[in-house]
Amino acid sequence: MLVARELTVTEIILRVLISVAIGGLIGLERGMKNRPAGLRTYMLVCVGACVVMLTNQYTYQVYQVGDPVRMGAQVISGIGFLGAGTIIVTSRNQIKGLTTAAGLWTAGGIGLAIGIGLYEVAIAASAAVFIILTVLHQLDFRVRKKAHILEAYVELDQQTHLGNFLKEARDRGLEPSNVQLDHEDVVSGKQLSFIVTIKGKKSQNQDAMFTQLRKLEGVEYIEIL
Repeated sequence: MLVARELTVTEIILRVLISVAIGGLIGLERGMKNRPAGLRTYMLVCVGACVVMLTNQYTYQVYQVGDPVRMGAQVISGIGFLGAGTIIVTSRNQIKGLTTAAGLWTAGGIGLAIGIGLYEVAIAASAAVFIILTVLHQLDFRVRKKAHILEAYVELDQQTHLGNFLKEARDRGLEPSNVQLDHEDVVSGKQLSFIVTIKGKKSQNQDAMFTQLRKLEGVEYIEIL
């Protein structure tokens, strides 16, 4: 059973230093992958959450007023807005930054755990985060590469109709579905762009399917989402 830790100067310094270290470890991994939020951002989020929880605990213990978890709840909401700022939709309808946003939110939660003295929870959560961002990232990449289905963003030249693209794809043994057109391109008559789900044969992995799609007539740009 976990026991509440007394709030002393040594304890305060220890909690802040642990939050700096853990926030830095998570941020270092993100920064090495050139993500929008890196080392300093994660450290600040983790330390900030820790300080809020320390202040909350001090106020509750010394003045015997307030809710010991109220300020922590506000931190989670605030980090949600911060994370939203890292999510972007590119010109090619790709959504990027979801993992970074989730990481910031998780770093805030870890900071809160450190701030209240739950070192065991914080260390276990940090280890889980590190495994998810490194080991499972590689596993996810390998699973996707071996999959027989992919979602792609495609741009066709102005002379090529969507129907021709779909027909030629089917002639090559591919099954396109769930076509999502860019309505602005349709209205303006510009180069047609869309997102499509492609299912291939069991003998085809994503690389083979991508190579076939890239060779289709009229395809100017294609990217796996």
